[in-house]
Amino acid sequence: MMRIRVVAGSARLRILGWQLLLVALALGGSVLAARQVLMARVDERVDQGLAKEVSELRRFVDKSVDPATRRSQFPDVRALLKAHLERAIPDRNQTMLALVDGVPAYRSAETPPYRLDTDRAATAAFVSSVAGGQPHYGRVGTSAGDVRYVAVPVSVRGHSERGVFVSAVFVDRERAEVDEVARVLGIVGFGALAVAGAAGWMVAGRVLAPVRMVRRTAQTITETDLSRRIPIGRGWGGRDEITELTRTFNGMLHRLEQAFETQRAFVDDAGHELRTPITIIRGHLELLGDDPDDRAETVALVLDELDRMSRMVDDLLVLAKAEQPDFLRREPVDLAGFTTDLFVKTRALAPRGWRLAAVGDGRVLADRQRLTQALLQLAQNAAEHTRTGDTIAIGSAADDRAARFWVADSGPGVSPADRARIFERFARGASARPPSPAGGGAGLGLAIVRAIATAHGGTVRVSGEPGAGATFTLELSLVEQSTPVHEPGRVELVGPGTAGRGHHDAAGGRPRGGAEGTPG
Repeated sequence: MMRIRVVAGSARLRILGWQLLLVALALGGSVLAARQVLMARVDERVDQGLAKEVSELRRFVDKSVDPATRRSQFPDVRALLKAHLERAIPDRNQTMLALVDGVPAYRSAETPPYRLDTDRAATAAFVSSVAGGQPHYGRVGTSAGDVRYVAVPVSVRGHSERGVFVSAVFVDRERAEVDEVARVLGIVGFGALAVAGAAGWMVAGRVLAPVRMVRRTAQTITETDLSRRIPIGRGWGGRDEITELTRTFNGMLHRLEQAFETQRAFVDDAGHELRTPITIIRGHLELLGDDPDDRAETVALVLDELDRMSRMVDDLLVLAKAEQPDFLRREPVDLAGFTTDLFVKTRALAPRGWRLAAVGDGRVLADRQRLTQALLQLAQNAAEHTRTGDTIAIGSAADDRAARFWVADSGPGVSPADRARIFERFARGASARPPSPAGGGAGLGLAIVRAIATAHGGTVRVSGEPGAGATFTLELSLVEQSTPVHEPGRVELVGPGTAGRGHHDAAGGRPRGGAEGTPG
């Protein structure tokens, strides 16, 4: 029963049903129109035949009159009508008869479908129709069907007898032939409809084959496997509606897969990283005693862990949103102004020797806030891996294809083995010192930087030798071709909020104090 309902509601059957309905309407309309045309022609032919009989009777009467005496060669009406009927040859489904003084006198030799001369109602109608002395066309109903007739009054000079010549056609018999033709056309049309149905079923099956493949693929897709895709057929040059549907469906699967992967990664990361602070909080609360100092220390620790959890959740949300199309709000960003503003913001992060090493010219199409977030994260990372007074250089540069931002520090650096892994979630390099309390230490900062760079269509990389500092470079495409890099006067900070001006470094933007100021 379910199979019947599925088939009855299938698109293939609906397409075939509509196709057959349209073909049936076209064939039925054609047959009906042909029948009406043929019926009209039958009536027209009958009327023309009756008019011809009137003309032949008149010619016969005219020939029977002697031009000199103006008298008929027939002694009376009866003889005239008999002579005319003897020479007349009626068509099929036609009969002729003669009435004299209202009484049937003669009829044509062929046996008619119905004897009108024995039908009193019919003969009375014939006689009364010519009371005005003029031929009359009319119809009369009989048991043999409708009869179309013409009645012509006939008389001979010098005689008082009144004759009536009647030519009648059984039009229902003529129409029956048209109905037979219509039935034949209907049978042929039904056969054509069956052939069209079979052909339409096969064509609809071929057209809807990709749709069935879409349905089967959708049935095999589960929450744990969204990697299936529908093969795109060539179709009609790959530009038909089914191909577009397949591409749209595959695009939807790709977006769903990305969304599920993002959700799964978020849940896994959150569950893994939040378990530790929750365990710490639970353990301290379970051991909470009555001593005020212990209680205050426990509350401070719990609040610290809660703050860390809050920062971690915020970072995880950023990583989750990075996969979404609306993650960025791009606008043209001027390199020079942006780099200068960024340098001002980094001074409050930690008491380091902050340097603005170089400023590039040009513009990038970027989300100013997200780009600031990424570079401040790099600056924060550099501050966490350096000591008070160490140099951290910030700069930007541009060439004919890309713009680069970098943050260079004089810390312990990153080993080559860790350079790819440190951009993963919750990963730290082996050389990293324990994070400061202000830094959070969840291992998500560089992952956020990479996510922001990837969302911009850019890259982030780290260079430098272990023990000689690290340079993190974020590269984006330019909106406009840049001019050569110019470098401002060197600015060194010995503490947050204090700045001293140095000399203009024209040697390619390399910072003083052991930390590279250009990307490696």
